[in-house]
Amino acid sequence: MRKKPIQSDPDWRKPTHLENQTGQAVKIIFILLLAFLLLGGCNGRAATTSTTPSASRAIQNKGSDTMVNIALAWAEAYREVDPSVSIAVTGGGSGTGIAALINGTVDVANASRAMKESEFAEARANGVEPVEHVVAIDALAVIVHPDNPVRELTIPQLAAIYTGRILNWQEVGGRDAPIVLLSRETNSGTHVYFLEEVVRQGDSNNKEIFAPQTMLMPSSVGITSELRRNPNAIGYDGLGYVDPAHEKVVAVAEDENSPFIFPTIEAASSGEYPLARDLYVYTAGEPQGVIAEYLRWILGPVGQQIVANLGFVPLPGD
Repeated sequence: MRKKPIQSDPDWRKPTHLENQTGQAVKIIFILLLAFLLLGGCNGRAATTSTTPSASRAIQNKGSDTMVNIALAWAEAYREVDPSVSIAVTGGGSGTGIAALINGTVDVANASRAMKESEFAEARANGVEPVEHVVAIDALAVIVHPDNPVRELTIPQLAAIYTGRILNWQEVGGRDAPIVLLSRETNSGTHVYFLEEVVRQGDSNNKEIFAPQTMLMPSSVGITSELRRNPNAIGYDGLGYVDPAHEKVVAVAEDENSPFIFPTIEAASSGEYPLARDLYVYTAGEPQGVIAEYLRWILGPVGQQIVANLGFVPLPGD
């Protein structure tokens, strides 16, 4: 008997519901993958063009607490000159700023003292060639309580006071009272300058140090706060931080045969005041690009006027 042929289903080539879902899922994944690759490529190009300029227009600035107010004022004023430049300013002391420059974590280090040869050597060993820029002058003021009758001291007397050889104000023309010593902490460039130029009297072979009873303060504010409440205290600070209403400034002489000079902008600029010092900015190599532009502005009329406005000493004109 001849078998009846099996009739074919006219819809036998149509995919099943499951096959439809699978095909659609594959298409969606393919479209998403293609979009992701295209978008990723676009984003990569956008990141390159947008972040590179902004990174090159940012300046990291760290260091001297003496200079931090000047540095903040410079950064704020420069924002009006070039809004595209972002300048981040932090203190921490000259040593902190110099260490950050050596480690390559800042663009500009502020210092109220010159870098040491050992620091230059450490920087060079790390592939950094520090370049020094003098940006202002400071007169380091010796300050006492307003009620203290002492008006003038020689550098040898200050050395004897801060090393503990003179312990009573009566020995330098004051009242019969113990001298309370205030100093910045050791990481401060101001501390280092006072140690070298006052305690050691500028003699590189002198190894004297601060008396052990010296109170080390983390900031200028710490010195002035302690001095205001203690009539027997003596301290030192940058001229720009002195408040004549609450602190008495002492005239200083190089020795007993030299004139006593009060710290003023004029005396520091002329070199008459014996504790005048340069304030520095250090860069890693010769400044380029935005850093060079910024330093030129600092050394120009507007930048130097800011120095004067804050009570420090602008650089002499040409």
